[in-house]
Order: sequence, then C-alpha cells, then structure tokens
Amino acid sequence: MATKAAPTKPRLGSRGQPEESRAAILRAAVREFAEHGIAGARTDAIARAAGVNKALLYYYFKDKETMYGAVLDKVFTGLKQRVFASLEGDASPREKILNYTGAYFDYIAANPLYPRLVQREMMRAGKGQSPNLQHIVKEYFRPIFGRLAVVFKEGIERGDFRPVDPMHFIPSIVALIVFYFSSAPVIQLMTHANPLSPEKIAERRAFVLDFISAALFRNPSDASKGGTRERTE
Repeated sequence: MATKAAPTKPRLGSRGQPEESRAAILRAAVREFAEHGIAGARTDAIARAAGVNKALLYYYFKDKETMYGAVLDKVFTGLKQRVFASLEGDASPREKILNYTGAYFDYIAANPLYPRLVQREMMRAGKGQSPNLQHIVKEYFRPIFGRLAVVFKEGIERGDFRPVDPMHFIPSIVALIVFYFSSAPVIQLMTHANPLSPEKIAERRAFVLDFISAALFRNPSDASKGGTRERTE
C-alpha cells in the first residue's frame, strides 16, 4: 500500500502563508519608503526584497498608498504598545517619565529607519498631502499625549516637576530622541565616529535621560539613572 505524501508547506510569497508574506512585504516596504518616500518607492523593489511575486503586493494592499498607510500603522502601533507599557503601574511621575523616555529611545534605536519614514510623512502633511495624518493623530499621537499629560499634571501637583507646559515639553522629548537618529549621517561626518554604534547609542541614551531630568525635575539628583532599558525585539 502506497504511503500518503506529507502535505507540502506553503512557500513564503504565496497566499498559503498570508501572515508571513504580509509581514515580509511590510519589512521591505519600511526600508523602501524610508529611503525613497512614497513617490520614489518602487513596488517591484519591495516585492524583490520581500521575496514575493509583485502581484502578491496587490493581493494584500489595494495600491501603494494603502501599503504606505499599513507601514505607518506598523511603526506607530509598535511605538504605542511600547510606551503605553512604560506608563503603567504605580511608579512615581518621575519614574514614569524616565521609563517613557527610555522606552521611546529603545524603540527608535531598534528601528533606526523609522525617524526618516515619519519625517517624510510629516513633510507630506505640511504640504496638505497626507491622507494618513488624521488617523495617526487620532489613533497614536492623541492617546500617547493624553496619558503623558496625566503624568505631567500629577508630577507638577506633587511638586516633583517644574510647572512646564506638556504641549511644549513632550515634543521636546521626542525631538531629543528622533533627531539624533535622523541626523546620524551628518553626525558621522562631523565626528568621524559611528553614532549608531552600541557605545554611542548608550551614551546618547544616558545623555537624553540626564537632560530630561535636569529640565523637568525640581531636584534631579540621580533620577536620570532611571529609565529601565527594554529589550529590543
């Protein structure tokens, strides 16, 4: 009696592995959109980098704009999950701000293409050309800002924080983190050192935490030693 052949595992790039294929497409799309923007990005380059047939891109995404929106969702969903986790629990306002800053920094350090991608989208938004901006603000920026604003209010009322305006301070935290990574090529030319080496990233992380402590806390002392480092994926 003939033995029954084992079922063949669907290959990556086929509809038989939908989650794996979609994830591979998004990973490739992050790099392509970050390097070339939505106008310059090529779908054939994305398909080639993902190891899938170009037609499969349009099975998962209606068009390039839809794919680009999915890439932005991937970026901001990961960030939101990471920073929300850093703000949970019974930690003091000081600890929460340092944990938030550390979590944000670690997320960007693990995904250094993200700042360039987001910067391109903000430039589109400035020209009134972003169909994604309202969604990004509603689903990601506003919820994160809302949670942070509560922490700032508590810290100010307890006398732990200087009476700063969160609308100014929160974007300043983001700028301290994101600009370093987006300007890494310039920093390397100026310093003749790789700003994205593990040693330089650790130095920058410590500096950011110290800077936030000095700018926000009434008695910074050793608070900048906080900001638990999260493990990158």
